[in-house]
Amino acid sequence: MLDTDALPGLSRSERGEALDGWLAGLLSEALERTPRPAPRRGTPAPTGTGVALVAVGSLGRRELPPYGDLDLVLVHDGRPEVGALADALWYPIWDAGLKLDHSVRTVAEAVSVAGGDVKAGLGLLDVRLVAGDAELAATLRTATLASWRQHAQLLLPQLRELRSGRGRQLGELSFLLEPDLKEAYGGLREGQVLRALAAAQLADEPPADAGEAYGFLLDVRDALRRASGRATDALVRQTQRPVAEALGLPDDDALLRRVSLAGRRLAFVTDETWRRVDAALVRRPRSRYRRVRREPLAEGLVRQGDEVVLARDAHPAADPGLVLRGAAAAARADLLLSPYTLKVLAVHAPPLPEPWPPEVRWSFLRLLASGRSAVAVVEQLDQEGLLSRMIPEWDRVRALPQRHPWHRFTVDRHLVEAAATAAELTRDVDRPDLLLVGALLHDIGKGWPGDHSVVGEGIAARIAARMGFPPPDVAVLAAMVRHHLLLPDTATRRDIDDPATVARVAGTIGGDPGLLQLLHALAQADGAATSASAWSPWKAHLVAALVARVHAHLVAAPAPGPVLEPTEPQVTAATPGLPGGGGTVTVGVQNVADGQQVTFGATDRPGLFSRCAGVLALSQLDVRAASISVTDGWATLIFAVRPRFGRAPVPEILADGLRAALEGTLPLADRLRQREVDYRQDGARSAPPRVSWHDAEVAAAASTIVEVRAGDRAGLLYRLTTALAEEGLDVTSARIETLGADALDSFYVCDPAGTAMDPDRRRRVEQALVAAVSGGAPEAAAEGKADTPG
Repeated sequence: MLDTDALPGLSRSERGEALDGWLAGLLSEALERTPRPAPRRGTPAPTGTGVALVAVGSLGRRELPPYGDLDLVLVHDGRPEVGALADALWYPIWDAGLKLDHSVRTVAEAVSVAGGDVKAGLGLLDVRLVAGDAELAATLRTATLASWRQHAQLLLPQLRELRSGRGRQLGELSFLLEPDLKEAYGGLREGQVLRALAAAQLADEPPADAGEAYGFLLDVRDALRRASGRATDALVRQTQRPVAEALGLPDDDALLRRVSLAGRRLAFVTDETWRRVDAALVRRPRSRYRRVRREPLAEGLVRQGDEVVLARDAHPAADPGLVLRGAAAAARADLLLSPYTLKVLAVHAPPLPEPWPPEVRWSFLRLLASGRSAVAVVEQLDQEGLLSRMIPEWDRVRALPQRHPWHRFTVDRHLVEAAATAAELTRDVDRPDLLLVGALLHDIGKGWPGDHSVVGEGIAARIAARMGFPPPDVAVLAAMVRHHLLLPDTATRRDIDDPATVARVAGTIGGDPGLLQLLHALAQADGAATSASAWSPWKAHLVAALVARVHAHLVAAPAPGPVLEPTEPQVTAATPGLPGGGGTVTVGVQNVADGQQVTFGATDRPGLFSRCAGVLALSQLDVRAASISVTDGWATLIFAVRPRFGRAPVPEILADGLRAALEGTLPLADRLRQREVDYRQDGARSAPPRVSWHDAEVAAAASTIVEVRAGDRAGLLYRLTTALAEEGLDVTSARIETLGADALDSFYVCDPAGTAMDPDRRRRVEQALVAAVSGGAPEAAAEGKADTPG
């Protein structure tokens, strides 16, 4: 009797042996209950049982994971009672609580199905006898292999499209924070594809390191299923730590890094193999007898077909620059280095002299300047270990995961993507060589403890010196790495119309317009290589506006106009229900970069800013920046917003909402509280908020900046501004940034009396902000207990 509860805890080999023995017993019992009819008179008695139970899929490969399905085929030679025999076999499996994928076929039927269905053909390549007629099973295996090879030209393009489609849908295993170990590109399916291509006799057997990567992913899947107690291939965040512990790895980041390396290796080998297969499938029958044209590309390198190979007179062992020269030539021609050439270079290429000779550095820059074509070539160098030989620090960031939801790639791939994007911006700067290298190294410090910008400054300086850059250029590259976040962080978290903000940025870069130019291009490349969320049109607009102001400051030119300009009112609503007597509310909406700008106008009164924020939150509008000005008792509030669900703001609805909020007929706190409950159900985190003060970054002595980092939620801006108003502070402007599930809100605040805040008052403000984030009631300020417009 099979102990199904014990199966998940067994090793793969033990699990397979236990199931094989049990299934063999079931087939034996089924054959006893359904004996084969006697042959007709004059018909020779058949030899063997005429039935074979074969395993396919993971069971056929002896890789069945815990809680995996049994893929079984009952092969027969046409015996009429096979239906009863199958029932006697399948029902005990179902009764044992095991999942079963089954079929009953003759050899001819199985081959016919496999010849027209790529999934069926792929599965039958793993056929393995479990019990029964060994000769029949061998006949099936021989026939399916022959069919697979015969129909390769039809089935293999379908297989490639199938895997490409799954890759587009699920992403690449090596870059996902919660990868599907089986179906993501570079996952377990790729190991099966490699064996299928070898079975078609169009490619060699997978190399040993690809087999090791595949075996590691099998181990991860087994540990994952044991940890979760169910059949799953998705390595989600909450299961990563127990899986890492089960595999003896230090932590979940170490696990994700190993998974990334395994997936990247499988994807790389698969891509190389597909290129060989594609060439074989399109080759004309007589083309192999024709002489292949060899076109010179660079010293020691020629183009042969669609690859770059070594010339006959090349001397890899005596030519240190050959690796980068070949990589640059391949990328510039939008080609790849041949696998054989890569291996020869990996074995024979000597170390680069230090510092690099000018021609080697020039080849490296030409490689980076190739843009998108360079990404695949750099990956080739990385996979053969050549990149780490040239830049040993690269190993510290190789396949290093980035837990931030904005990031699409591991650290090393992000750096390569940033350099590829920077190649499109080289005509915007005076030193394109520094831009390319700076983009490649800007996050190099993430491989070490500490602030990666600070740590990376020294690392980048060492690498740049090794590359042979002169000391002034080394200093610029180090400054680019140190300050690569200066512009985007300042633009999104500070008031860029504040002269103190502009002066601080100018001082940080040492008043160097050339460095400002490089940092602007680097910010664009970094953001674009991160994700669309990290580099939206609005963020690009803010960074460009900040750069324009800093440049004007450096050259003593007039400063550009304000970023947030009032919009002409489109709707005016009377507010007769206000306690102090009538008044009006005006609203104007204007389309701007990646969203809209909403301008409210109203008589200055307590709690006005927070009410406007609450009305915008009810309209599903995310605020990204805000400013307020008061002239002769009339307040103008400008909000840069983005619709959360794509619905543009309607001025009439906003005007009615603000009117009702001011009159007290719209209970903002109650309405937003329900929205907050719904928003938390979407997974907002409950980590404690952080409040920080930044006095030195504003010009006015009585003003300061207070930053609040907290879990994002609907109505958060309303709660925070209400808390500030209740503490008697004016909000003059705000910058709102959403970082995944977190919000980073920066408020320029001042005391209406013009006095600086003492430590005791700051503690009270911090407590009020923390209480607001935690859900403290904001009704007090909304009822008019504060005496500030903010």
